[in-house]
Amino acid sequence: MRFATADLCDDHANLLDDGRLAVLPPVFRHYGQRLCFAGRVVTLKVHEDNALVRATLETPGDGHVLVVDGGGSLRCALVGGQLGLLVRDNGWAGIVVDGCIRDTDEINALDIGVRALGTHPRKPAKQGVGARDLRVQIAGVPVHPGDWLYADADGIVVARHKLG
Repeated sequence: MRFATADLCDDHANLLDDGRLAVLPPVFRHYGQRLCFAGRVVTLKVHEDNALVRATLETPGDGHVLVVDGGGSLRCALVGGQLGLLVRDNGWAGIVVDGCIRDTDEINALDIGVRALGTHPRKPAKQGVGARDLRVQIAGVPVHPGDWLYADADGIVVARHKLG
């Protein structure tokens, strides 16, 4: 799928006006070798616990994008090198983490697309606390399961439906 987020915003300005297309604030850093990725959204809401993130990434991604609402926590990482391998090996288009990642050298060596607020060396809890497939807030922007997410060098946009 070829796209440019700037063109999507230009071509669908009416969707920006009525909220069916939103731009995430430019607070996310790029990791992994894949600068551009897009796909239907699967959502998770967790807080400093990544057991549900692992369990989800262990399933077939089918070209979806995993959006993790980590509450913007900067106190530990939710994704590391082992989970990066799961993104690649299980066919996820990419992952957006409203929180931190770690093992960036490992993640940057993989042909995957990752966006996160930053990095943190501390590992998270693994108690399995969290929820899947619900509306989340990512940097103040609502994201629903089944939305379409597009990420490239210019930013990240989320649409209520697939944009042609």
